[in-house]
Amino acid sequence: MKDYENDRRHWIKFESLQNFRVKGGGTIDGNGQIWWQNSCKTYLICGQAVTFYECNNIIVSNLKFRNSQKMHVSFDKCADVKVVRLFVAAPENSPNTDGIHVTATQNIQISRCVIKTGDDCISIVSGSRNVKATDITCGPGHGISIGSLGAGNSGAQVSDVVVNRAILTGTSNGVRIKTWQGGSGYARNIQFQNIAMNNVTNPIIIDQNYCDRDEPCHEQASAVRVSNVMYKNIKGTSASKVAINLECSKSVRCHEIVMQDVSLASQRPEYVEASCVSVDLTRRGIVTPLCSPN
Repeated sequence: MKDYENDRRHWIKFESLQNFRVKGGGTIDGNGQIWWQNSCKTYLICGQAVTFYECNNIIVSNLKFRNSQKMHVSFDKCADVKVVRLFVAAPENSPNTDGIHVTATQNIQISRCVIKTGDDCISIVSGSRNVKATDITCGPGHGISIGSLGAGNSGAQVSDVVVNRAILTGTSNGVRIKTWQGGSGYARNIQFQNIAMNNVTNPIIIDQNYCDRDEPCHEQASAVRVSNVMYKNIKGTSASKVAINLECSKSVRCHEIVMQDVSLASQRPEYVEASCVSVDLTRRGIVTPLCSPN
């Protein structure tokens, strides 16, 4: 750990590169265990294993990533990116070990990846646009997330995201949008479709009251606006009673939320339910469990 004194945030960094490929079938192992046991989440500034920063027209393919200190692969302020056939693995209890992190990046395609970590399989945050994730296998982990957005009363913009053909198994969330109170901006034009959920604790969730800190977060009037979100052909089992949980801001409702052909049942012999707060919801086809628009 002493070798990181000058830069605790990065291990391997590709910066300002054009027309570049990283491939070959090898394994990048961050040896993250020593970082995790030294309170990586709460006290230390811990590094991402591999970061692509301000790179354009790049391909990352056929690689394995294991046990990152923090996030495994991050694309920051990049454009025109293809990510193909990555395998990412870390223990389920490893902190902040997102598989693929996308921030302020446009036109990125992520396909045929297997991700098993202690945090989000894929996380998409502010400044990202035209993000497509296809044929993703996820679990364990925290699912596929947009956010968190709007922390510290900040502005956020995420748009034109498609997650198509994914299998999530044993994750703490399925497909999730999470925003802090007090933020501004938007998350819009988002599609989650053709997704199988196997024993997922929160299969479909929008949380506009996200609060990832010890002290309580106070209610605020402003929020990141969530709109035009489609959930289509999502089926499987929930490990919790509330399979669909849309908890939107009282002051900034979620608009144009559509569910089409959604069927979620309990992993155990009991009924599941849906909870919807401050959301304008449209149902098409068979949707179960049901909640009334409010």
